[in-house]
Amino acid sequence: MDDGPGRERLRFTVLGPVRAWRGATPLAVGSPQQRALLAALLLRGGRTATASELVDALWGDEPPHAALAALRTYASRLRKALGADADALVSESGGYAIRPVDGRPLDLDHDLAEQHAAEAEKAKAAGDRPRARELLDKALALWDGEPLANLAGPYVETQRTRLHEWRLSLTETRIELVLEAGCHAEAVSELTALTAAHPLRERLRELLMLALYRSGRQAEALAVYADTRRLLADELGVDPCASLADLQQRILRADPDLDLPPVVTDGPDAADPVVVRPQQLPATVADFTGRRAFVAELGQQLATAEGSVMAVSALTGIGGVGKTTLAVHVAHAAREHFPDGQLYVDLQGAGHNPCEPEAVLGSFLRALGTPDSAIPDGLEERSALYRSTLAGRRVLALLDNARDAAQIRPLLPGAEGCAALITSRARMIDLAGAHLIDLDVMSPEEALALFTRIVGEERVNSERQAAMAVVGACGFLPLAIRISASRLAARRTWTVSTLASKLADERRRLDELRAGDLAVKATFELGYGQLEPQQARAFRLLGLADGPDISLAAAAAILDLPLEPAEELIESLVDASLLESAAPGRYRFHDLVRLYARACAERDEHPPSEREAALSRLLDFYLTTAAHMYALERPGDRLVDHMEPTNYPGLEFADRPEALKWLFGEARCLLACAQQSTTEGALRRAVDLLLLTLDLAESSADSHQYEQANKILLAAARDLGDQHAEARLHTSLTNVHTLAGRLDDADAHARSAMLLGLATEDAFSSSNAPNDRGIIAIIQQRYADAEPYLSQARTAFRDDHNKQSEASALCNLARVHLETGRLDSAIRLAKEGIDIYRKLGATRRLANGMYTLGLAFTRAGRLDEAAQQLTEALAIFQDNRQRFWEGVTYFRLGEIDLGDHRPTQAANHAEQALTALRGVGGEWWRANALTLLGRALNAIGHTGRARVCWQEALPVYERLGSPEVREVQSLLALAAAA
Repeated sequence: MDDGPGRERLRFTVLGPVRAWRGATPLAVGSPQQRALLAALLLRGGRTATASELVDALWGDEPPHAALAALRTYASRLRKALGADADALVSESGGYAIRPVDGRPLDLDHDLAEQHAAEAEKAKAAGDRPRARELLDKALALWDGEPLANLAGPYVETQRTRLHEWRLSLTETRIELVLEAGCHAEAVSELTALTAAHPLRERLRELLMLALYRSGRQAEALAVYADTRRLLADELGVDPCASLADLQQRILRADPDLDLPPVVTDGPDAADPVVVRPQQLPATVADFTGRRAFVAELGQQLATAEGSVMAVSALTGIGGVGKTTLAVHVAHAAREHFPDGQLYVDLQGAGHNPCEPEAVLGSFLRALGTPDSAIPDGLEERSALYRSTLAGRRVLALLDNARDAAQIRPLLPGAEGCAALITSRARMIDLAGAHLIDLDVMSPEEALALFTRIVGEERVNSERQAAMAVVGACGFLPLAIRISASRLAARRTWTVSTLASKLADERRRLDELRAGDLAVKATFELGYGQLEPQQARAFRLLGLADGPDISLAAAAAILDLPLEPAEELIESLVDASLLESAAPGRYRFHDLVRLYARACAERDEHPPSEREAALSRLLDFYLTTAAHMYALERPGDRLVDHMEPTNYPGLEFADRPEALKWLFGEARCLLACAQQSTTEGALRRAVDLLLLTLDLAESSADSHQYEQANKILLAAARDLGDQHAEARLHTSLTNVHTLAGRLDDADAHARSAMLLGLATEDAFSSSNAPNDRGIIAIIQQRYADAEPYLSQARTAFRDDHNKQSEASALCNLARVHLETGRLDSAIRLAKEGIDIYRKLGATRRLANGMYTLGLAFTRAGRLDEAAQQLTEALAIFQDNRQRFWEGVTYFRLGEIDLGDHRPTQAANHAEQALTALRGVGGEWWRANALTLLGRALNAIGHTGRARVCWQEALPVYERLGSPEVREVQSLLALAAAA
């Protein structure tokens, strides 16, 4: 707030991180030691602290050698930070104090909390209980996490303990007022958490017993006493205090004095009509972060309730996503629209004993001023009286943690001007007229902001990457973030990296996400415990599959169910917020829910072999479907005949485009499945799956995961001593490295594939390996080596009756003849291969033959025929998403354009080649395209741009030892001379 023209008030906080602001502008108050000095001065209420007192406060019995000098330095820096208000830091009598400047008071959250607490005490003494509770809520809302957060020193530790104790005392007083207002359910919920956090605090136990008793839960109240007595005996060797023991006896004899006290009237005259305005909302969290769009949307919905029909909004999401926190925050912000009060109840819908609507209505009616004698028995009668009582009022009912719509319907206010805000793990699709909101996890930015608010900017900013790793491991789930941040804030010797490393272990992650009575695993356990046996089995088994999501068909395979019953079962898990609908027919787990599902599978799935069987069915489903796709893509190829047998049906496809759409849509999931199939019984099928989906090696989006899957399975094959699987993996990796331009690595894998293929008598590996070695030799311009390899491959393919691969060998031999000056035989061999492809209907592989023939026509000077062949091949490559071949074909068309004196068109084709080859093809092909682009640009007259292209290509050729080095050096020399 302003204190005059150009002057804004100083504000300080100590009930959380020690911070300072001038108006809305934060001030940099320096290091932890400087902030500790600032806190010590602020908490002295303007009194002077001597230098020796401050040295003791900051360092205790072990001050540094230059403590007084350091103290003066800190004071000087603080004055500088205060800027125009530097005079607030006073130096007198060898000590320091902070006082108001020019009569303008300082804003300190501690002082404001004391003011609210004092006014609350006065209001309570005057009998104004609602006002007292409101003031205490304001006082407690000033706390922003741990007081004096992230500071150390004897004085700070003492003050932190005092402030903790003060906060608890204010909380106890507020809860006493809550109980006097008849808000037992709210009190039970809050006290349960508080007693778990402070198990030896007997006053909290006493209040919890009273709240339970007044809620009709006498047995639970007595159980609290028994637990307290046992705990005190074990921990301290003492008995409960006299007041706690007395309360137990009064509960045992049902002392009528324990019942709810008479309702307080709104005015001083006891003859006036009773008007009770319940204020039952739990306290909102001080560090509420993000969710702006949801806050605005819900706030707008609640605002429409004023003067119109009842507004009902239902928040749905997985456990721990922050439904209650958001709802409470929004409800507090909307209080002005509901001046007649706010009701709250935790319906315990996620637990085994959800609240009965009849009991909740009784509690609500008492909170609204209805005497016990006037509350009828029976759900319908209570619901009717509830609606009648609310007629003409504007009341908000926050119905937290609902089980389903049936539990909610009797609790809806029903009156104009009233509203209901509901949270639940179940989607309220059958709650007529409700505004439904599905609450997702936080964005990465929101998650990091919440983590930072709890841990402190200083610790997070110095390890921002580690902090992002932490919130990422938490799956951006607010509960998990709050738990991990609270653990870190309470452990000053830990770094953010320490926490990140602990959370990196997936098998331990859920166990690490626990702080006090908060635990992510316990939250998920509530939802899992409500599932029917079939639902629980589906939840466990679906969690076993790796991959970002899963299709309905793949999920049905895991569950061993037809599509329709599988969909019905899976959708019920979506309704229970244990699974998400990623898109129509696709589903996904939150990362932490998946970890929990797997833990349940290990614990509850019997026999354990069912887990392996489920994953085996999934692998078979992918393998069979991929085989159908491959047969459409490569008619006449014999790989499918050399596959491991499968026992589960797959999808059928109407045509090749549909098959390719499935392949690239399922790429990440089927590769994840292959990657986790490393057991002896699954390995060979996983290897075959990779061979059937080789097209993914050309996809820049999937090539890395494809290569990783190959490497993981190769390591598994070696560990198991399975040379058959190893040979096929070497064949697959040969193609991976060839496409990436790593030709020496490709040839090493091809050599291993050839040796192991012959040793294991695997016709697939032993025939493909020499063909691959021939291709590599052609690229490396080793034509004398290439020809015998390709001849060997051609014979092996014929012996295996593999017509399509025989055509491939013919086209590759055509390349050798072309490069060794045998143009006529090159054209003949290419045409022979193309004829085989056409007879097989192998459209996709036909493009490779046409590409070869186009090269031969180019070399023969038949440029129009060459361009026609390459253009037709290009269209096929594009239709089949073969980006590598698309890129090299653009390159060849550019060469033709340049040779036919069309430099502008050549430049366009070279740029298209560079675009298509991004992420595939390796450096050599990119250098080729750059060299061509430079030639075309130079011919157009753009010599400067041409030089840039050649300068980028030259080091690639030099690094690879390519013969093109001299050509590019010459081009650069000519350009320099020009």
